[in-house]
Amino acid sequence: MAKRPTIKDVAREAGLSPTTVDRALNGRAVVREETLRKIADAAHRLRYHGRGIFQDKLEQPLPELRLGFILLKKTQEFYKNFAKQIELEAAERRDVRITVDIRFSSSQSPVEFAELLTQMGKRCNAIACTAVNDQRLDQVVQTLKDNGVIVVSLLNDFAQGIRKGYLGLNNMKVGRLAAWMISKTVHQPGKLAIFVGGNRWHGHDLREVGFRSFVRETGKGFTVLDTLVNLETRQVTYEATLDLLHRHPDLKGLYVAGGGMEGAIAALREVHAQPRVALVVNEVTAESRGALIDGYATMAISTPLPELCRALIDLMVTSSLEGDDGTAGQHFLEPRVVLPELL
Repeated sequence: MAKRPTIKDVAREAGLSPTTVDRALNGRAVVREETLRKIADAAHRLRYHGRGIFQDKLEQPLPELRLGFILLKKTQEFYKNFAKQIELEAAERRDVRITVDIRFSSSQSPVEFAELLTQMGKRCNAIACTAVNDQRLDQVVQTLKDNGVIVVSLLNDFAQGIRKGYLGLNNMKVGRLAAWMISKTVHQPGKLAIFVGGNRWHGHDLREVGFRSFVRETGKGFTVLDTLVNLETRQVTYEATLDLLHRHPDLKGLYVAGGGMEGAIAALREVHAQPRVALVVNEVTAESRGALIDGYATMAISTPLPELCRALIDLMVTSSLEGDDGTAGQHFLEPRVVLPELL
């Protein structure tokens, strides 16, 4: 009597792992439609006894999810690109039908973030949000969690201990990376300055700590000035940078830890006919690219949006379909270091 085909046989025929076939058979995880079709076809060819199960799964309607996203500053190039990448990654999913709902916060107000989260929580299965750290938001996220709505923090880790997870860069390491680059390109002691978006951004605090700690460790005689708050706006950063250059003619380095880098670039171009200050910024945009090429920026630390959005959509889909298992964690992505020579 011929030996009955097994899961391993089906996996080999489909070119997949036995684990993937087992998950598809027993429903332990969501499997893409194209993967399920490969398995069903292989099972049919081998006359696998459970082939009807795979075919039934193919004929079942795909689950539908509404995923909400709260980003910042709708007019900033980085967040425009972020929104586009979210839509692209959501459209790539073949195992679930996703409706994407993207909103933008116009301020750094905890009240506005709370309102957006509450509104989205009424119609979304999961929400990913870039927001400030505030106890009022902790309460909102807890309420959403109690109602079965998944919340993920993006770029800045707010509502720790309550949110499902954090996705973004390791902000402490990002700050150290910025300081490392400045210390390698500035060869004379002098003053360094750092901008943060505001006092409620925990991620910016971590970048500042990382920056200052690395500067202390170098022992090269640099002095880090008092931290400046720019509210992540171009105009505030521009005016503050002009003031810095006026009061500290020996300024050697500048790190913009959040948004508003366009203002720093404009001020440096206006005051110095040739680059004299090592500037480190975040994200590659038209303006930061131009500054890198012209030498007014030394390095850009870029968030890998395709990888981030792919991991984000996967976490939101899996958590929505399988439920919150009570585990929460941090998913750190490797930043992309962009230098003039790479452009």
